[in-house]
Amino acid sequence: MALTAITNARVFDGEKALGVQTVVIDGGRVARVGGEVPKGSEIVDGSGATLLPGLIDAHVHSAPGSLALALRFGVTTELEMQGMNTRENRGSITEDDTVADVRSAGFGITPPGGHPSELMPEGFRPKWDLPPVMPLMPFSTTPEEAAAFVPQLLARGSDFIKFMIDDGSVEGHPGLPSLDQATVSAGVAEAKKYGALTVAHALTVEATRMAVEAGIDGLAHVFMDEPHSDEIIGLIKDAGMFVVPCISLNASLMGITGSELADDPRVARRLDSKWDETLRSSYNRYPQGKLDDVYDTVRALDAAGVDVLAGTDVSMPETFFGGLAHGASLHHELQYLVAAGLTPSRALRAATATTARRFRLGDRGRIAEGLRADLLLVDGDPTSNIGDTLNTRAIWRRGTRLAD
Repeated sequence: MALTAITNARVFDGEKALGVQTVVIDGGRVARVGGEVPKGSEIVDGSGATLLPGLIDAHVHSAPGSLALALRFGVTTELEMQGMNTRENRGSITEDDTVADVRSAGFGITPPGGHPSELMPEGFRPKWDLPPVMPLMPFSTTPEEAAAFVPQLLARGSDFIKFMIDDGSVEGHPGLPSLDQATVSAGVAEAKKYGALTVAHALTVEATRMAVEAGIDGLAHVFMDEPHSDEIIGLIKDAGMFVVPCISLNASLMGITGSELADDPRVARRLDSKWDETLRSSYNRYPQGKLDDVYDTVRALDAAGVDVLAGTDVSMPETFFGGLAHGASLHHELQYLVAAGLTPSRALRAATATTARRFRLGDRGRIAEGLRADLLLVDGDPTSNIGDTLNTRAIWRRGTRLAD
């Protein structure tokens, strides 16, 4: 395979801007950053563009075609926070350079009848083929049950362990069965014995406190039921947790649609009618929420030095999961993070190097010698204008350029 040299582009390596550099791809890896163009290379002229690592969405739920849609937006890896793409089911995905790569929690630990059951309309059944191996359903009501499920989940191919801490109050179902502190703590303690990463679904301050108390590694949401306090920010910081705010999801829960994003021609041309309809809808389950409170919380977390990761909670093309679309919504999330007060460079880190580091994906998230050639070339300079991430010029997954 001939070498590919991307020339004359500004490079953001996942952590910082390097200025204009030549980046050489050899097979599926980055062979070199900087230096001269090797003889015989296929040259891609990046004049006027910026080269980024492939983006990582740190909170998704897969659906048929969603990994291909994500890649069309330069999202080269998705982290599935509940779904079927555990190791035993994703062999074909790993080698398929026409779709985003994926890592998965499998199914999250939750009580019978607990979250996310309340989100599904009665009688709703997704219309897609079941995977070769159905994921484990770790329904737990006691500490002993939660602890027993952890090694089973890991053996079945979960890449991290997720705990649902949700009483339904934000989704319009107060009184929903929810894990108690002892059960979460027992499950997390068991996961630590195996060195497994743990994440928590927590949309309220109280659920966040429970996750901190249990020793969870990261929060898959930011709370939205009240403004932040210095105390809760300090608890998250002192615990060394990361946070995936999913501002785009919080906005949808408040009734804010993704219509403005759907109107963007850079987005519209990549969405079919079902995803367009979904993006123009919203969850609308917590209209009393205040987006400015979420912005303030995210800004405070970032200012405190908490690792903020970019994720969306995008799911399937159904209007009751509205306001979100795979790939497109990660770009929206970057815009939301900047609106909350992050610099464009910090937002870009949240979708690349920071997420790769916190989820132990040492082979991606940065443009560096020897790492996967997951790359996104965009017109303009998103370190100055975050909206430029949608100006796609070229996408590579493991060094294979996605067909236009």
